[in-house]
Amino acid sequence: MRMTKIGFIGTGTISEAMVRGLLTEPPALSHVTVSPRSAEIAQRLAADFGEVSIATDNQSVIDQSDMVVLAVRPQIAQDVVSELTFRNGQSILSVVAATDRQTMLGWIGAEVHLVQAIPLPFVAKREGVTAIFPPDRDVAALFSVLGTTIECDTKKEYDLLAAASSLMSTVLGIMDISAGWLEDKGLAAGKGRAFIAPLFTSLSQTAMRSGVSLDDLSSEFATKGGLNEQVLSDFKAKGGRAALLSALDRVLRRIEGETDS
Repeated sequence: MRMTKIGFIGTGTISEAMVRGLLTEPPALSHVTVSPRSAEIAQRLAADFGEVSIATDNQSVIDQSDMVVLAVRPQIAQDVVSELTFRNGQSILSVVAATDRQTMLGWIGAEVHLVQAIPLPFVAKREGVTAIFPPDRDVAALFSVLGTTIECDTKKEYDLLAAASSLMSTVLGIMDISAGWLEDKGLAAGKGRAFIAPLFTSLSQTAMRSGVSLDDLSSEFATKGGLNEQVLSDFKAKGGRAALLSALDRVLRRIEGETDS
């Protein structure tokens, strides 16, 4: 990658995951600068990786970096970003949630090259899939080190994938409900999770490897008159599908900045 020096403003969960993924052997970068905020995480990263240094302040991160990753909470993003001075032509990667690209450019106040991304915690293990907008060779290369990259051609595509990323907790919740049900029915503690987690992993791998549609895959598993067909039928008939689609619609409206009733 051409971007050899990357700096992080905001040292939270996603920043830590990205740094760990990028510097896992073999490291993809020669140097990473992190802001002093969240001192515990910053010090932990500096202790674990010789390539990490802790800046004295946020402006120092910008001054030392080819690419700056903005990873602050959206509630404080304007206050943090507006106080900083960026170089014209500098590469900026924003992972700030639910913040419009044009709004961020206004806060930055310089002619920078801004790309947005939605990295997920799995990038720490180089297993994540990350959506970016607009398409960018260097940013795509960065996230390809951390898993796979989907380059969005439009803001609409990016917003839709941002909405889809909100499914993580729900999928884990389904796993928890299922494992809990198994144990409530008498399965020994721990065995429910030991069965359910690999089951979902195998289904995900099947979806990734298969060339057929997800609907066709679902039909393949839902044998006529079988148990899978029964559960899927109950899920749809009792409002599961409608509730899921409604939740995604609400999240999308929030991402697009509309007021939700």
